[in-house]
Amino acid sequence: MELYPVIADNWKMDGGVAFGVVPKSLWSRHHIADPNNMIQITTRCLLIVDNGRKILIDAGLGDKRDEKYYDVRFREEGVSILNSLQQLGFTASDITDVLFTHLHDDHAGAATRLDEDGNLVCVFENAHYWVSEINWEWALKPNRRERAAYFAHNLEPLQQSGRLHLLKEGEQPFENISLRTFNGHTRGQLIPFIQSNGKTIVFVADVIPMLFNIPIAYGPAVDIDPLVSMDEKEQFLAEAAENKYILIFQHDAHTECCTVTKTEKGVKADQTFYLQDIKQ
Repeated sequence: MELYPVIADNWKMDGGVAFGVVPKSLWSRHHIADPNNMIQITTRCLLIVDNGRKILIDAGLGDKRDEKYYDVRFREEGVSILNSLQQLGFTASDITDVLFTHLHDDHAGAATRLDEDGNLVCVFENAHYWVSEINWEWALKPNRRERAAYFAHNLEPLQQSGRLHLLKEGEQPFENISLRTFNGHTRGQLIPFIQSNGKTIVFVADVIPMLFNIPIAYGPAVDIDPLVSMDEKEQFLAEAAENKYILIFQHDAHTECCTVTKTEKGVKADQTFYLQDIKQ
């Protein structure tokens, strides 16, 4: 198995949104805000090459919206999922599977695009697309809180492709990857637990978007059910500390991976490193 972090977007988010009820006097020690209170984040996807499959976890924002939509996110020009894959020696047509943790626009937008005639099409033309059935149904009829994150134009080409697979809870379509459902950030978020060379590597997506989100109360303001998020995170972190899991952060622009350890004050970050630093 080979694992490749793939940067889909470098962009900015309001610090208050990123850390919820945590005061700026605390989070600003770790993330420097610009005059607009925005902090630098990323969308880090993951490419898994295993047993003849090339599995991409999430895809990023994409570019089919108008410029105003991207301007307010202060997105860095020239950074995209396709450019990053190309730098690694892969093309869109190489991808056999796209696994969505969930269908929020910053995770699923780049899986579709507008062709020369203005038609919506799938970017990864040979890929099968996987998402939880719960999240798919949630995205089709977004609630008022998530209406600005779930968009029909991200869903329609997937549905029309004939290669969309809706996973029931507990269904496991991949070797060496166990999928678990988390419901605090949004309903039906899938978190991959990857077995590689005797290690468990967890792509934590929006369960723990960044290193500074590890403390139980330090959750994003955009979670739809913060109390569920806290319970899920607490249980997961205890398991991660006990079993020495490696966590891959999706949105941390500064820290790619870490381990966690139990302390008298709860589970805290231990070692931080890059994925390439470990034996896979």
